[in-house]
Amino acid sequence: MKFGKVLGRVVSTVKVESFEGLKLLLVQPINEKKENTGDPIVAVDTIQCGIGEFVYYETSREAAQVIESKMNPCDTAIMGIIDEMMLEEQK
Repeated sequence: MKFGKVLGRVVSTVKVESFEGLKLLLVQPINEKKENTGDPIVAVDTIQCGIGEFVYYETSREAAQVIESKMNPCDTAIMGIIDEMMLEEQK
């Protein structure tokens, strides 16, 4: 599971059939301290989240399993919205 922040929406006029009805979002990967950890990526939104929300997502085969159609090209899928993160203070 990976953390990210939704930066915006990606508009595609033509999608593969398995992506019909799903939003594509631009997600900035972050770490547990909400610091950027790489370049933004495009992810399939499976839960109807919005811009500015912190999310957790999965990549690879695990991402493709979230979509109903078993044969799909999904490489990154948003799995949930992070409401709160509590970290134990390190000494």
